[in-house]
Amino acid sequence: MSEIRVLVADDHPIVRKGLAQMLEADPSIAVVAEAEDGEKALRLLEECCPDIILLDINLPRMDGFDVAAEVVRKKLPVKIIFLTIHEEEELFNEAMDLGAQGYLLKESAVADIIAAVRKVAAGQSYISSTMMSYLVDRRRRAERLAESTLGLANLTAAEQRILRMIAEHRTSKEIAEELCINYRTVENHRTNICRKLDIHGNNALLRFALRHKSELL
Repeated sequence: MSEIRVLVADDHPIVRKGLAQMLEADPSIAVVAEAEDGEKALRLLEECCPDIILLDINLPRMDGFDVAAEVVRKKLPVKIIFLTIHEEEELFNEAMDLGAQGYLLKESAVADIIAAVRKVAAGQSYISSTMMSYLVDRRRRAERLAESTLGLANLTAAEQRILRMIAEHRTSKEIAEELCINYRTVENHRTNICRKLDIHGNNALLRFALRHKSELL
């Protein structure tokens, strides 16, 4: 089995070096690069092509969520594990909405971090045990939405296509240009989608699109 290539992104030098040394002690893992800020992390992702990025949320220049959004937008072939101090459900959900395969607290044991890297590399997810209740809540909300009459089935083909493009982080301008339609038409579609799905709030439509991306393919 080939080594799992990992990029470590954390703005605290001691934490970053400690993580790198800990990971390197495992013969199945190779730390290919380290980054102290989000911009460098994104650049190294494109240069080094790691299998996994171990990503802090609180990074200077670009935070971890901005980096993850760029990974999605650029379709970079890397799996994301957030390693953070944040236990808030809102931040956990934002990480999951951005396609993260792992979410670990920095207090996690060495064995948990190694296990997370291995499982995510194998195509599985890994969530800190203290966060599992949040994952259960997400699944329940998804089930309730699937049962609702205000579901994806109520969207027209055009609306589903636009929702799929929103999941790819396309702006209304980019969608209009690709579909050769007016920008205002795209905005009207977005409004209709939100109304049909009973979606409210900033970025709520993007989060919904990302959560249901596989259903829109």
